Amino acid sequence: MAQPLKILIVAASFYEDIADEMKQGAIAAFDAAQVSYDVIEVAGAFEIPAAIGFAHQAGLNGTIEAYDGFMGLGCVIRGETSHYDYVCGESARGLMDLSVQKQIAVVNGILTVENRDQAMARARQSEKNKGGDIAEALLGMIALKQQYGLA
Repeated sequence: MAQPLKILIVAASFYEDIADEMKQGAIAAFDAAQVSYDVIEVAGAFEIPAAIGFAHQAGLNGTIEAYDGFMGLGCVIRGETSHYDYVCGESARGLMDLSVQKQIAVVNGILTVENRDQAMARARQSEKNKGGDIAEALLGMIALKQQYGLA
């Protein structure tokens, strides 16, 4: 019998209430799929790709049990400076680079919004439930890897 899937959720705590809402949606989806998961927190969206890279490498080294997939959760709200653009672009690029270059299942659950109201509408399970949607996308990517014999 195949081992149950194991996922790492990396959540940025900069907007902790928003990340918590998204985590709840993701965890509900993983629980429904009977998937095992760990949750770690980092300071912000910018740190998510590095944390995933560290965990992936630790799994390859055998220092920890390897994960089947990785999820980055967080939020970046537009402010008055160009910092928003850098954080959004570079965190997305970092996650995509991991996915393509390392051939790992990674999903981007970093909300990029204009204001807190937009973020909460997307995060809440009772509204758009992006945490749950992103969890389903990750399970789909893992299944695709398995289909191609890469997992």
